[in-house]
Formats: sequence, C-alpha cells, structure tokens
Amino acid sequence: MAQPALSLAADQGRLHGPAPAHGDIPLAISGLTVSYGEKPAVFSVDATFEAEAMTAIIGPNGAGKSTLLKAALGVIPRLSGEIAVFGQPIEKARDRIAYVPQRASVDWDFPTTVIDVVLMGLYRRLGLLGRLRAAHTETARACLDRVGMADFANRQIGQLSGGQQQRVFLARALAQDADLYLLDEPFAGVDAATEKAIIDVLKALKAQSKAVVCVHHDLATVRDYFDHVFLINVRKIAEGSVAEAFTSENLQATYGGRLATAQVDQLQVANQAS
Repeated sequence: MAQPALSLAADQGRLHGPAPAHGDIPLAISGLTVSYGEKPAVFSVDATFEAEAMTAIIGPNGAGKSTLLKAALGVIPRLSGEIAVFGQPIEKARDRIAYVPQRASVDWDFPTTVIDVVLMGLYRRLGLLGRLRAAHTETARACLDRVGMADFANRQIGQLSGGQQQRVFLARALAQDADLYLLDEPFAGVDAATEKAIIDVLKALKAQSKAVVCVHHDLATVRDYFDHVFLINVRKIAEGSVAEAFTSENLQATYGGRLATAQVDQLQVANQAS
C-alpha cells in the first residue's frame, strides 16, 4: 500500500514530554514517531492497550509492528511521542513489562541451559547485587512446567527445536510476573502443539487481568485468539474490538494490494458468521 509523504519535521517538537496521565491503562502511546534515517518506521501513532485483554498488532512486513513494541519497551529511541505504562513513564515501569522477542533475533548458539534462560527473567527484580536462591530456581522450574518444558531444564537452549525455544522464552517472561506482556510473533514457525500451549498460557494471563499484546501475522486465527486488534502500516489504520475493527475495509486499507481479495472476503464471512 502506497504511503502518503510523511514529514518528520512536524513531529520533532514533542520528544520526551511528560507521560500522559492514563492511570491504570497498561500501555498508552501518544504521537509516537520512530525513524531510521529519514524514513519513518512509525509515524504519529496513538494507541491504547487495555488490561484483561489480548490484542493483536497486525500489518504487512515493514509496517512498524516490531518497532512499535521496541519503542514501547524503551529500547530504541523515538523521534517524538509519549509512552505511559500504567500511568508512568516507561523508565519507571520496566518491572511491570515482560517481553518475548522474535526467535530470529536471538543468538541460539549462546552456551546456556534452559533453566538459566528462564532465571534471566528474574535478574531485573534482583538487581545487580541480588543473589539467586533456591526459591528462584523453583519459580523458574514452575514456569517451565507451565509451558510443558520442565523435563528440558538442563538441556542447552541451542539443542531445542524452534517451538521448544519459543516455549522457553515464554517461560522466562512468566518468571518476571509482569502485568503487561509484549510478544513479537510468538506463533511464527512453531508446531501446532506449541501454538496451543502458547495460546493457553496467554489466555490464562488474560484471565489473571494481565494485558497481552502480540505482533501477529496469521489473519486466519485472529478471531479465535484475540479480543482486540491494532492495524498499522507506518500510521495507525484502525484499532478496536475484533468485531468492530477486524473488517475487510480496514484490512484492505492496511495491506492494500498485498492482501488477496479472496482472503479478505473469507475473513469478512467469518466476521458475519460470528
């Protein structure tokens, strides 16, 4: 989909202002622009992600989905905009966020065991001088059990299949006992059993009043897995409940010619049937 000309200069005046007062909203983004060189990856985006909900971030390749998550985490600089996590600046609320990166971004040859990967999720809470104790190891093993990986605790992470590695990284996120979970393509390239295990855990988090936000690529599973959608193609296209925002019109606006008409029609039929 061709994007209109975007002016970065118009957005440069709002960088790092005070975080908006959004109270108990897990993640509120206002006027976010992120640029790689002169080309904006995300332009003037507003978004709100609610608690007790699972939200899919949807868009074509290069639309800014992963950039949006990384900006929300505060790990990449933003040209402008404000981000609030439970009403606080991201710098003061990192302990309330857990993140599962894309598998492709991880060095799986790094020599470490499965249990050590999960224990890494506890380091931020422990601090630089904190010491791991038996109770922490028990927590890590319990998290591995939740994703069906308890028997692999002493295995090298690089020896696991892609689906198993994804489960381990989800266990690491669980160990953080966060309130907001950000996941970048958690279902990409995994087997059916792992996909079911992941979605079961995410739905359990939602039932515990957590906020779950996933970059997601499989449009066919959106209605089954998620409550809300956020459609993006550099700019925000639409956001809202699946029933309201996951429409053929919004999908065409998001994907343009890259989304087959037949696929849109099929999804629209599913919308109407529900």
